[in-house]
Amino acid sequence: MRFLRRGSSTTDTKDAEATDTGEESAQSHIRRGYTPKKGRPTPSRREAENKRRGPVPPPPKTTREAIKRSRELRKSNPVSKEELKALRRERRERMLAGDERYLAPHDRGPVKAFARDCVDSRRNLLGLFMPLALVMFVSTVIGNVAVQQIITMLCMVLLLAMLMEAFYNGRRIARLAREKFPKETIKGRSLGWYCFIRATQFRKLRIPRPRVKPGDEIPL
Repeated sequence: MRFLRRGSSTTDTKDAEATDTGEESAQSHIRRGYTPKKGRPTPSRREAENKRRGPVPPPPKTTREAIKRSRELRKSNPVSKEELKALRRERRERMLAGDERYLAPHDRGPVKAFARDCVDSRRNLLGLFMPLALVMFVSTVIGNVAVQQIITMLCMVLLLAMLMEAFYNGRRIARLAREKFPKETIKGRSLGWYCFIRATQFRKLRIPRPRVKPGDEIPL
């Protein structure tokens, strides 16, 4: 009798397991085309790409660091020549427009932007620096000694006036920048040299492009 009881209990257990398995398989067949809800909205493509890429790195502090990061990016994400040209074109346009993310490290910051506006809002003698250098070069080719002496004298006078103007503008812009940005650490020599280089360039070739026209007032 004990053997019969054990056998019957084993048989009942097997039947119960078979019944459960059948129910599970039936439920799986029924729910095969059903997708359960995730309980959260599906992320957009941009969010998914940002999640894969990780946090956005801070902008490079030096030109060397920017070049190094650009090379690493090209190695990790190879692109075609057309895409690379489009990226370079877009980067240059944004740099010319004055976008802080695409400017060179020495052009970034509100102080440098203010200094550029001060230089661009006036017509300076320093704008004749490049033509003056060309005239001095041409004077060396002329065989007439008297003409060479006259051109050299005029160039020296203009050069002296340019240096005086550069010294005055550097001090003036540094003083205005300290008044406008009292919390910023401003070095007069560094800012004056920056203004000098900006003023010697042709207006159409300045990077970034001038935001103001000659004669415009700069808000202080």
